[in-house]
Amino acid sequence: MNKTAQAIEAILFFKGEPVSISFLARMLKKTDVDIASAIRELKEGLHDHGMTLMEKDDEIALRTAGDHAALIADMKKEELTRDLGKAGLETLSIILYRGPATRAEIDFIRGVNSTFILRGLLIRGLVEKIPNPKDARGFLYRPTFELLAYLGVSSVAELPQYDTVKGDITTFETAHIEKEDHGDAEE
Repeated sequence: MNKTAQAIEAILFFKGEPVSISFLARMLKKTDVDIASAIRELKEGLHDHGMTLMEKDDEIALRTAGDHAALIADMKKEELTRDLGKAGLETLSIILYRGPATRAEIDFIRGVNSTFILRGLLIRGLVEKIPNPKDARGFLYRPTFELLAYLGVSSVAELPQYDTVKGDITTFETAHIEKEDHGDAEE
């Protein structure tokens, strides 16, 4: 497998979500034709593996091969039976009380990477990913209707101490942004 195909595989694994051909071309500094050729090679290379390459419109994604659907379904079922844990509850609280947030914003507030926590919340149907209107390359995470129904509220504004907690999160973000801006000015 050539270096471009290997790089595409690495990017798809890292992102864990569909990626556009134009994004790959830009990241790898290759033409769309080079990317298309590398995608064909990657697809052929994955033929006898547990992963497959999915294509839809101008996007591709790395997914589990259909031969392993039952195994993955069992694993998903097991994951759904586990408790959310402190990190899951913390992340869910940020999404509920702050409002739609990017992964980077959630990471900033928590102080740690939230990728796997968000994945678990998505699998459980507690949050959903929507396109970010301010950045077409990114996504926002927001609570699902199912989560609100489970919590017994019709909107996030009905959550306990909603205004107070939302204000605390805003104050935290503002203070840390100002601190970073002030620190940059001193250098």
